[in-house]
Amino acid sequence: MRLHSTPAQHTLAVLLPEGLAPEMVTVSAKKGARLAVVADLWHREHDSHYEWEVVFSPADVDMMSVRAVFEGGQLMIHVRRRPGGEGLPQPLIFSQ
Repeated sequence: MRLHSTPAQHTLAVLLPEGLAPEMVTVSAKKGARLAVVADLWHREHDSHYEWEVVFSPADVDMMSVRAVFEGGQLMIHVRRRPGGEGLPQPLIFSQ
């Protein structure tokens, strides 16, 4: 998963394997300005489960603005930044 940040928003992007459909991807907001992202290829036995947790600085982002788009095998997640968040630490991405 890659991160691109601007003063207005953070964009997370990941290219997912062929055969993955939108209903196989779950993006959920968690307490403490965290996002959980899970993608499962149910019909495969190997290389079928992908999971990330993204931890934002709570003062940096508006978690109500999270928007996910899945097109052409690429998942893009957009999170709007709050004004003045430029000096805060970058989000941390944990692959599980």
